[in-house]
Amino acid sequence: MRTPGGNMKKALILLLIAVLPLLSCGEKEVKKVTDESKTAQEAIALAEEIKEAYLKGDLAVIEKNTTKEGYRELLGAIKSFDKAELTFSSKWVQIEKTSVSMKIAWNGKWVAGGQTTEERGTALFIFEGSPLKLSRILRANPFRQPE
Repeated sequence: MRTPGGNMKKALILLLIAVLPLLSCGEKEVKKVTDESKTAQEAIALAEEIKEAYLKGDLAVIEKNTTKEGYRELLGAIKSFDKAELTFSSKWVQIEKTSVSMKIAWNGKWVAGGQTTEERGTALFIFEGSPLKLSRILRANPFRQPE
């Protein structure tokens, strides 16, 4: 013999079983962002800002975000182009007491005088100071293109 509302009771019990675990997990522990993580994020953002300024030809932004030596090095490396595309992918960041090193894989396409050049490489960006400023680029400098 079936009781009226028996299916309703089963549905209500199943609903409670499904909802209770969700309610018990309502408050999650919020983890604080470490100083190392903040520094790494700052270095990544700075590399992107310098890249965007390079693509726009905005030397003032590049100068603002580099040390004097870093700016001279970049200025000497930059070649003229009509149009460029450049993507960065940060691979790792190493934080030391006085500097931050960041390995970046990059891909780029440059158009100069009607000729298109595609290149890719890996560079090591060295940042110093507080706030961080780019001081050197080791290995395959993406700003030396097109070669």
